[in-house]
Amino acid sequence: MIPYGKHHIDEEDIQAVVDVLRCGTLTQGPVIEVFEREIATYVGAKYAVAVSSGTAALHLAAIIAGVGPGKTLITSPITFVASANAGLYAGGEVAFADIDPTTVNMSPASLKLVLEKNPNTKAVVPVHFAGLPCDMPAIKKLSDDAGAVVIEDAAHALGASYPDGRRVGCCAHSLMTTFSFHPVKSIVTGEGGMITTNSEDVYRRLLRLRSHGINKLDDTFFISSQAFTQGVQNPWYYEMQDLGFHYRITDIQCALGISQMKKIDAFISRRRSLVKRYDNAFVDLNLIGLAQTSGRDFSSHHLYPVRINFAAADIPRSTFMNALRQRGVTTQVHYIPVTIQPFYQRLGCISKNYPKSNKYYEEALSLPLYVDLTNKQQDEIIALLLEFLG
Repeated sequence: MIPYGKHHIDEEDIQAVVDVLRCGTLTQGPVIEVFEREIATYVGAKYAVAVSSGTAALHLAAIIAGVGPGKTLITSPITFVASANAGLYAGGEVAFADIDPTTVNMSPASLKLVLEKNPNTKAVVPVHFAGLPCDMPAIKKLSDDAGAVVIEDAAHALGASYPDGRRVGCCAHSLMTTFSFHPVKSIVTGEGGMITTNSEDVYRRLLRLRSHGINKLDDTFFISSQAFTQGVQNPWYYEMQDLGFHYRITDIQCALGISQMKKIDAFISRRRSLVKRYDNAFVDLNLIGLAQTSGRDFSSHHLYPVRINFAAADIPRSTFMNALRQRGVTTQVHYIPVTIQPFYQRLGCISKNYPKSNKYYEEALSLPLYVDLTNKQQDEIIALLLEFLG
């Protein structure tokens, strides 16, 4: 069975984890800082804070942005639910800007209208869908004018670049960027996430929030009479200065992440090669088209989404997916719009207000794409698509 996505683990990765298990600190140790530096250096940001998941990263970023009661977070309907849930976790409200159908990313034109309707917006969370960077200069300008903080959801986009050559995560167009290291992402740590930023104040607060709100680094103590004895810091003393969380990542996971980072350029190169083979194979098909028709050289290609006219093909999507599965190929749909989820419907979301997201969803299908997918396996997938849709 060919999966739609799969991680790559080699002996170097295994040995890196074994070394920590045998010799190192399992959590709250030095390997975490090494991983953070690796990511910050790679993307070109000043600071990086590793956390337990991409969802945890989004939650902390929403808090830092000031989302809370009476304040709104805006994101895209075409994303995993975590992008929107972060606003609710922080106690705020959530609104959605429809997509640009050529990129499946947040439409700046739609964002402008949603910001006008939500003057209490504190955070805008554009999602770099499938690894394709959003139109960040436009989104940043609109957000700045509205007094909102930009948080880039780059769960799909480690290794992607903006048109000017800078890497996603450098925070040139945002206060924070979040990443995920789930097993189908660009690199893996099992579960895990990261927040990058160029703000020292944000960095320091993130360190506290990920570990119960307890002071870190050289943060000033609030109660000096408890913290010091005759001018010397008491060795047992710490202070909970914020309401934080247990969002720490382990040294075991970070050891795997460090090893994976050594191969990330090769990973991205292989993904781009596979994408070009798919693109060339489908160029003359009428019933199947690229989901993202621009900026393909900048994408990290976490997914290979296509749009299929199932109505014209006279085959329901479920039947189509099951037929592929019976022939050994697993596909997936990314994503069911958040705006049609029952929970968000109960909050008042009106699905018909997002026609471009709904239209994309009707046609969306993600084909297998991962580093270890062989050319032979890909040729088998292409042959099946040509058989069913050619």
